[in-house]
Amino acid sequence: MRQAPTLAEDVLWQHVRGGQLGARFRRQHVIDRYIADFICLNKKLIIGVDGDYHHDPEQQAADAQRTADLATLGFVVIRFSNEAVIYDTKQVLTVISQYLTQAS
Repeated sequence: MRQAPTLAEDVLWQHVRGGQLGARFRRQHVIDRYIADFICLNKKLIIGVDGDYHHDPEQQAADAQRTADLATLGFVVIRFSNEAVIYDTKQVLTVISQYLTQAS
C-alpha cells in the first residue's frame, strides 16, 4: 500500500509526515499481526483510514477485534472514513492533534 496508497491515505500522509503535527508517524507499519495505516509509536496512536467496505458487519466485527487486540498492546486506535480525510481534512487533523496532546 505504500506504493499505491488510496487518495485519502495520500492526503493524510501529506499532513502528518515529517513531524508536522509535532509527532513522528510511520505508514503501513506492522504491529503484532496487523498493518497500521499510520502509527505514532512514541504516542502509541494508530490511525485507520477506512473505505466503504468497513461498513460491512463482518468487517466491523474484525475492526473491533483488531482495536481490542491493539489496545491490549497499549495502543489507541482512531478511525476516519476516506471521505472525512479528503473533504474535512482540517477536522481530522484537529482530532489527531487532540489525541497526540492527550497522550503526552
